[in-house]
Amino acid sequence: GAYLVPYLVLLIIIGLPLFFLELAVGQRIRRGSIGVWNYICPRLGGIGYASCLVCFFVGLYYNVIIGWSIFYFFKSFQYPLPWSECPIVKNGSVAVVETECERSSATTYFWYRETLDISNSISESGGLNWKMTLCLLVAWSLVGLAMIKGIQSSGKVMYFSSLFPYVVLVCFLVRGLLLRGAVDGIMHMFTPKLDKMLDPQVWREAATQVFFALGLGFGGVIAFSSYNKQDNNCHFDATLVSFINFFTSVLATLVVFAVLGFKANIMNEKCVVENAEKILGYLNTNVLSHDLIPPHVNFSHLTAKDYNEMYRVIMTVKEGHFKELGLDACLLEDELDKVPVQGTGLAFIAFTEAMTHFPASPFWSVMFFLMLINLGLGSMIGTMSGITTPIIDTFKVRKEVFTVGSCIFAFVVGLIFVQRSGNYFVTMFDDYSATLPLTVVVILENIAVAWIYGTKKFMQELTEMLGFRPYQFYYYTWKYVSPICMAVLMTASIIQLGVSPPGYSAWIREEAAEKFLFYPTWAMAILISLIILATLPLPLVFILRQFHLVSDGSNTLSVTYKKGRMMKDISNLEDNDETRFILSKVPSETPSPMPTHRSYLGPGSNSPMEMSSVPNGRYGSGYLLASTPE
Repeated sequence: GAYLVPYLVLLIIIGLPLFFLELAVGQRIRRGSIGVWNYICPRLGGIGYASCLVCFFVGLYYNVIIGWSIFYFFKSFQYPLPWSECPIVKNGSVAVVETECERSSATTYFWYRETLDISNSISESGGLNWKMTLCLLVAWSLVGLAMIKGIQSSGKVMYFSSLFPYVVLVCFLVRGLLLRGAVDGIMHMFTPKLDKMLDPQVWREAATQVFFALGLGFGGVIAFSSYNKQDNNCHFDATLVSFINFFTSVLATLVVFAVLGFKANIMNEKCVVENAEKILGYLNTNVLSHDLIPPHVNFSHLTAKDYNEMYRVIMTVKEGHFKELGLDACLLEDELDKVPVQGTGLAFIAFTEAMTHFPASPFWSVMFFLMLINLGLGSMIGTMSGITTPIIDTFKVRKEVFTVGSCIFAFVVGLIFVQRSGNYFVTMFDDYSATLPLTVVVILENIAVAWIYGTKKFMQELTEMLGFRPYQFYYYTWKYVSPICMAVLMTASIIQLGVSPPGYSAWIREEAAEKFLFYPTWAMAILISLIILATLPLPLVFILRQFHLVSDGSNTLSVTYKKGRMMKDISNLEDNDETRFILSKVPSETPSPMPTHRSYLGPGSNSPMEMSSVPNGRYGSGYLLASTPE
């Protein structure tokens, strides 16, 4: 409840305008993130390279999460589920429950010991976990196969990977609402806590979620929109995607809280039973008087309401010695607050534990982890497109060779995440490799378009491209609101980094519990290096181009403009595109970057093309649309 309001506000004032901006520049300039920013402002051409690096860092650890999901998916084909009970170990002739499992829970033990086989700290490597290494290899193979044929195959893969999770979420929602206690969870979700809403950390996390959910700054949005027809209504796309995104988040959260409400009720009942047994023990040993128990209370069918009444009476009467009794309040609200509702703890501990209580639990588990794999692959295709499209466009490398090479390289580097201490590196990369660099990238994207290229000029070009003038709302958000909000967000992130030393939750085997540890010096060096490395292209490209040490990058684009009208150079088209470009009779089939109804042939022109005698980029002459009257 406290999170929904900041999330919706930031989605409208940062998410929607900047998502529209990225879609528009990609569709207009028809290049990946490197080419787009080289054209708009060569000195800020580092934005594209920074986006590629952020995509690389995110892709490295994100695919590990898909690997974990693959492991759980294959483990789900058995009944009972392997994480539903603690394993029994032989101690001589006696069979006992595994101590670590008994002191935590079956799902927690399965996650930390069976899946990750986690070490006690980031400093203890513990060697490679072969099961996770194999799963990571499968994950990278799936991503490579999906990417190898480019946008056509990605589009088909996306249809399934985007729609299938909705089917699963709706099934889970219906199943979840039928569970006892689901309504308690949903009411907990929608109850706003004002103190939380005023916490800057909540706003910072909401903004981070907007960035990740819409893919801002990654370059994937620009890459995909560069394949759009030039007169595509990207404003409608931006609005539709932003709000589908919001409602999907709400749907997924409803599912989560319905299931967590059910789990909290089970844990609360367990708490009531355990404490009722304590009270019975105290009654039998005359520590407590039978007069303290209300007459209607039946210990064989004790409800949470009856227990709470009894608890309050005992607490009032035994005020001085109450703590010595060791009784818990067993409040449902406390159980709901206790449940981990973020990160790996939600998907791999809380949700998996709840599913063990479902009838036909293996079926629901298979569906859940298949959905996670699908969602992960969908995100990975977008992330990888943020790397492959701009690199292929800029350096003219072969798509298949580059895709396979980058997947193999990423797998080898990603082995750091599948050692026994790998989960701690995933946490480090997740917390620090993307958030701050992404904020810097998106601020500079915004400044490049609104202040350097010019908001009025950009709005005029959008009017010509779309056939209508975008709302003034975008003018003011691009020029003032979004950059100010993001500058505040970035400042808050830097202050947070300086005030509270970065740390991580380590699983201590001997204690069978999580413990917060600070990063050692060498890990801090890696953490700071990640942030510096991701933002390094920004000042580097600026300095190199400011002092003319390298070309400004705009000649390598194979894009030329004539009187403000952009044309894709014929030399950069695929073979089949080239033929279609020249011979196509159907206006919608031509890859013309301007809406066909706006092209004007001029007096005496009998062809929609004319040869430019001016050298165009590094390729010499190119085909240009005839200029249209201003």
